[in-house]
Amino acid sequence: MTEEKKLVIIGASGHGKVVADIGKKCGYCEIVFLDDDITKKECGDYPVVGTSRDVCQFKDWEIIIAIGNAKVRRQMQQALSNDGFRMATLVHPQAVIGENVTIGTGSVVMAGAVVNPSSCIGVGCIINTCASVDHDCILSDYVHISVGAHVAGTVTIGEGTWIGAGATVSNNVNITGECMIGAGAVVVQDIKEIGTYVGIPARKSK
Repeated sequence: MTEEKKLVIIGASGHGKVVADIGKKCGYCEIVFLDDDITKKECGDYPVVGTSRDVCQFKDWEIIIAIGNAKVRRQMQQALSNDGFRMATLVHPQAVIGENVTIGTGSVVMAGAVVNPSSCIGVGCIINTCASVDHDCILSDYVHISVGAHVAGTVTIGEGTWIGAGATVSNNVNITGECMIGAGAVVVQDIKEIGTYVGIPARKSK
């Protein structure tokens, strides 16, 4: 008899609702939320059953962190992994995943997203709705490719970098970690300094 899949989502937000929907479509029979805002009692159709401190009650469940802030997501996932919790990896059934793609634990690939062949998606990443990552890309841990953003082929993105909604990263570009690429920006050359980059072409914001 197949064991029922159970999922705990940490972070009862709009992003969490999307993660729960993917979880349901991926066959999780029971889904609950934890959130440190004690006023929250539900998130969409799912109950909020405690705070993140209550995660110890769910040792037999899979865990995923639905928090957009990369630093917080990294801190929580690393701590949970070190404590032996099982981190889920969620890929929406309507995402397109090419051959020889690897996706790290704790990552989420949302509806309409495309990850093309031979790309490597790190731990705790978010490939958001209708975003695309083309061939031979390397996304380090905790990268977020926002809604409708497009990463062309053979791009490397450093840990914790956030690519804003509708942004475009040209092919053969390297972006260092801990950067923020603004919504709609177009990155056409390597970014070597941590910072916020906006505009067409993307330039560091002062």
